[in-house]
Amino acid sequence: MPPPEARAVAARLAKTQPVAELVSLFVELPDDLRAPGVETRACLLGELALLGAGTGRARTAAYAERLRTLGHPLAWLPETRLDIEHRFMVRVRGLGSVKTLRQLRARFPQVPSSEAGADAGRLAVGVTDDARAQAGARPFVAGGWARTPEVRFFELPAPLDPGDFGTAFLQQLPLDCLEGDGAAVACVTTADDVLNELFSAACYGGVGGHGQGGAYARLHAWEGLYALMGLPGDVPQLDAVRGTADHRWVRFLASTPWFHHDTADLVLAVLDPSRTRVAVLAATDTDVTAPDVSARP
Repeated sequence: MPPPEARAVAARLAKTQPVAELVSLFVELPDDLRAPGVETRACLLGELALLGAGTGRARTAAYAERLRTLGHPLAWLPETRLDIEHRFMVRVRGLGSVKTLRQLRARFPQVPSSEAGADAGRLAVGVTDDARAQAGARPFVAGGWARTPEVRFFELPAPLDPGDFGTAFLQQLPLDCLEGDGAAVACVTTADDVLNELFSAACYGGVGGHGQGGAYARLHAWEGLYALMGLPGDVPQLDAVRGTADHRWVRFLASTPWFHHDTADLVLAVLDPSRTRVAVLAATDTDVTAPDVSARP
């Protein structure tokens, strides 16, 4: 993780200084990622991308290309902000995190419960993928959320109808967040909503954590989205975006002891295009005294 000073300086420069003046910072190309100032400039390029600035300039383009050559992690991201990222850093007054089942129903279309979904859920088999689980949890871990998210993957013996990918199905999965009795709600959402939740978790941080700044929050968000979709890192982001339409995206909440409904609770579930693979990410920023729910199969 880069030093917080580099992230903070980059964010401040991007917001307060004209781009034309910032370009002068990229005259000298680096030969070593550990050289003084390189990390700050890499973060600055990331912040400018989120602001829709800094592109189309020879110096920043050359610097970004050198970062790619040297293997800087931020260089994996698109140089321009994509349309799917339109919610990043946009806050609507009175529209905070979804804390209750009632709020979830009010904001998103609910998925009807089905017996076919319950039958399919009982046949789901857990799959171990530690690296993928860690990537899915990274936005929340980096942002210092109170507990490590529960990230789980499952395979089905037969394709699941997207209309059955809802409460009845999810309640049959062996998830720690659903242990105990309680009402539950599953609602259909979209990939941009999911990506924004991942970005916000890292960018603003948890109640007891620290925000990572826009550049690295964007990186962690994309890493999390790729993990949920089961994509390798060499897939270009635009190809990943095209693939989101073939996935089924669901938000889920339950009144079980794992949730507290007071700061931030979030469950995301994704059904892949084959309709036989499911990813679930459950995160909460409350109950720091409870046993940690690690990212495990």
